[in-house]
Amino acid sequence: MDPTSLITALVGAQTGMVQLAVAARLARMNTDQVASAAKLIDAAQQNFDPLANVAASLGTNLDVSA
Repeated sequence: MDPTSLITALVGAQTGMVQLAVAARLARMNTDQVASAAKLIDAAQQNFDPLANVAASLGTNLDVSA
C-alpha cells in the first residue's frame, strides 16, 4: 500500500470523526432548546391559568385620579 494513500485514508477517517462529533453536538443543542421552549410554554400556561376565571370587566373602570 502506498504511504500517500494510507495518509489520505487516515485524514479522511479523522475528518469523518470530527463531522460526527459536530453533528452529535448540534443534535444535543437542538434537543436542549426544544426542552427549554417546552418548559417556558408550560410556565407561561401555569401563570395564565389563574387569570382565566377573572371577570371580563375587571379593571376597565379604574379611577387613577388622586
